[in-house]
Amino acid sequence: MENNAIIPEYSLDRDCQTLSRHVLQQFSNFSTQAQDVSAIMNRIALAAKLVTRRLSRAGLMAGALGFTGETNVQGESVKKMDIYANDVFISVFKQSGLVCRLASEEMEKPYYIPENCPIGRYTLLYDPIDGSSNVDINLNVGSIFSLRQQEGEDLDGKAQDLLQNGDRQIGAGYVLYGPSTVLVYTIGKGVHSFILDPSLGEFILAEENITIPKHGAVYSVNEGNYWQWDESIREYIRYVHRHEGYTSRYSGALVGDFHRILLQGGVFLYPGTEKDPQGKLRLLYESAPLAFLAEQAGARASTGMERILSVVPNKLHQRTPLVIGSTEDVELVESFIQDWARRESEEQALV
Repeated sequence: MENNAIIPEYSLDRDCQTLSRHVLQQFSNFSTQAQDVSAIMNRIALAAKLVTRRLSRAGLMAGALGFTGETNVQGESVKKMDIYANDVFISVFKQSGLVCRLASEEMEKPYYIPENCPIGRYTLLYDPIDGSSNVDINLNVGSIFSLRQQEGEDLDGKAQDLLQNGDRQIGAGYVLYGPSTVLVYTIGKGVHSFILDPSLGEFILAEENITIPKHGAVYSVNEGNYWQWDESIREYIRYVHRHEGYTSRYSGALVGDFHRILLQGGVFLYPGTEKDPQGKLRLLYESAPLAFLAEQAGARASTGMERILSVVPNKLHQRTPLVIGSTEDVELVESFIQDWARRESEEQALV
């Protein structure tokens, strides 16, 4: 029997909504900035496709997995996939004509593209592979990115203009490499997700204007660090252990854990420890971009004491504690941290 059903127009429109078209539609006109940001997002999408291809074949390729034997600027062991992904971002933006500088947690200093600098006034900050310890065991990993406008001439090559709060971001997002490759972004007009269709080679719109629920059941934290935390965080963990309705989920990849919270609600914590009082997450490459997404999705991101997007870094690789997710859940964690700080302050005042 012949099927003469008419496909609704909105269905066709949704199927054809590519990433570059969506970015352009976020602007009220086809201004120079609209075209620039759309082109930059296209280059990020290309980098994501190249990393996706490499990850899908990594176990079959000699020299694709494992450590390089080197350490990065943070003193962390570098995975071969970290280097590959970092080089991919550099390669695709060398050809963009738009981005003058690239700053990555894998590089001590920004990477300058002189041929782009007369025209391109943008800087891309990124974590090329988030959760790289998961690569060798075939679990989720991701890439995080942030876009900023260059301010001043930066003649000394120190990129001091990047040392501003997260509200200075033009756009931010991440790519999650899993059963499907998902790209999530914001340019300050809501949070939108796209899925890579391998048959088309395009990122296709999956969901617009995502809103994080006010409360979620999931709390995501590495409880192996329990005895290294301040008592305030231990109190919070004991609280969720004693109350029904909470579920622990922790993957070892920030992007994967945040993506779950974006869709289902909950809270992710990476507090400081005795060894690392500021935690391990980088403000410019990880915490601030995800905080921008969280606030655009109606949620919150905090150090426990201060809004993440209000934190002004004093160096490119500054770290910060992170509490991010559903508004009610972040406020609950903050209440434990701030109550403990108040008690300590009162005790010191009595001494």
